[in-house]
Amino acid sequence: MASQLVESHRAGAEVVKGDDACKKRSVEFLEELGLPKGLFPLQDMEEFGYNRDSGFAWILQKKKKEHTFKKIKQTVSYATEVTAFVEKGKIKMVTGIETKELFLWLSLVEVYVEESCAGKVTFKTGTGLSDTLDAAAFDLGE
Repeated sequence: MASQLVESHRAGAEVVKGDDACKKRSVEFLEELGLPKGLFPLQDMEEFGYNRDSGFAWILQKKKKEHTFKKIKQTVSYATEVTAFVEKGKIKMVTGIETKELFLWLSLVEVYVEESCAGKVTFKTGTGLSDTLDAAAFDLGE
């Protein structure tokens, strides 16, 4: 079930349902934003939505998923609801994504690619920590 935040942005949004359609649209979406196409390696997606007017996007999936990006040995957890506000090259005010650092799970709040650093993607956590990584680590299938 979608949260109130998702429901408040649903009017006028493009909404896609079903795992295959959601996977396809989420990859196209990341490509439109200029972000690595493999940032959302999710399974059993139920809904992908994007409200262009407000810049709000969401993904609903059946169950929480952990994924390890092999090239960088980084484990990321995706909640059943992932939301964010987006603009070209940036995903901000993210909810539902955590990254594991040592023994702690830290909430991811922003992902961006700077034009001056092509091929690099920066991740910021709620604690203020950030890390810039090779975008190739987030290619499809990684």
